[in-house]
Amino acid sequence: MKEEESVFKVGDKIVYPAHGVGIIEGVEEITVEGQNLVFFSIRILEKEVLIKVPIDKVEKVGLRKIITDSSVKDIMEILSRPPTAQEGEKVSWTVRHREYAEKIKSGSIEEVAEVYRDLMQLRRGKELSFGERRILENAQQFLIGEISEAKQISPEEAEELLKSLFQEEGEEEKC
Repeated sequence: MKEEESVFKVGDKIVYPAHGVGIIEGVEEITVEGQNLVFFSIRILEKEVLIKVPIDKVEKVGLRKIITDSSVKDIMEILSRPPTAQEGEKVSWTVRHREYAEKIKSGSIEEVAEVYRDLMQLRRGKELSFGERRILENAQQFLIGEISEAKQISPEEAEELLKSLFQEEGEEEKC
């Protein structure tokens, strides 16, 4: 499969599920087990990691374009909704952890926003475990990266935008 046949091209900023925002830096042919395969070289911006993805597998791994500025409003609306698991419900940490991990791995910005919202609300009532804090930080970084690219603002401005939704009057936000 040639690059022209792909939805993406060199220079495109994309989202790679569970990794965040990246940029397609190049296309190269690599021989794997005697077969010539064509790969995108993707640099993940937040982590400065280079990942190679076979062009014919971009859909399977969930590579997608960054949301638009107008889609950020939809994300803000999701973040403003009540949490999925209501406080009275007893859901074990292992079940929640598995659900959150699946949502983050999906690469869906809407599902990542739900995870962020639910954990931000949960920590208002209790201290989050180490695992919950890690998932919250991952979701936050994913959202910051994509929102800052979509709105063409700095990551710091995107972080403030997110945190402002969960800050009580006179409360300092921690993450």
